[in-house]
Amino acid sequence: MHLLHIDSSARPDRSDRSRYGSHSRRLSDRFVQRWRAIRPEDRITYRDVGQSPPNPVTARWIHAAFTKPQQREAWMHAVLAESDALVDELLAADLIVAGVPMYNFGMPAQFKAYIDNVVRVGRTFGFDRARPGDPYWPMLAGMGKRLVVLSARGDHGYDPGGRQAHANHVESAVRDVFGYLGVTDFDSVAIEYDEFADERLNASIAAAEAAVDDLAGRLLKDAAARAAA
Repeated sequence: MHLLHIDSSARPDRSDRSRYGSHSRRLSDRFVQRWRAIRPEDRITYRDVGQSPPNPVTARWIHAAFTKPQQREAWMHAVLAESDALVDELLAADLIVAGVPMYNFGMPAQFKAYIDNVVRVGRTFGFDRARPGDPYWPMLAGMGKRLVVLSARGDHGYDPGGRQAHANHVESAVRDVFGYLGVTDFDSVAIEYDEFADERLNASIAAAEAAVDDLAGRLLKDAAARAAA
């Protein structure tokens, strides 16, 4: 299998190594290390958009992306080169493991820039005005891809049914975008209480790490079963 490991926190280190480190990096690294320990032969591609964010979409990018490939000029290929590389990584991946912390109820701008670069007409979604019914269709459907989002939040109660669930625009937004592309298998784990920095944070970290271990174990079993089938 091929894993695409993405981190998007503005904090460069992990919280298990630095007092001011990132919880989402801590969880994504834990998942990937668990995976690597059992399946060292699998390929892992790492992309740190938190420290090296993709360029935002511009008018030139839009012009190039919506020009048919055979009609693009040289400058258009240059403008889309970074986006093409990100799309190629996504297409090659079987499992996407993304560390996406909550910033002001939503995803970091760095990860939004990543999404804007991989949602590409003709590459990850199709569009045809003459198509009966819905003119859009997902181009990654049926590829067996799965998305795992590992997050962190300053407050608490953002999971479904929680006191702040209505304000959580991280997992739902990421899930909707990838679902639009055809990646509908989705799992998530999050740490909460970061701003409280007390025993509730410690308990949330422990619970999230246990959940990550359980999730990795389940997906590893699934991968082994598919390989044996």
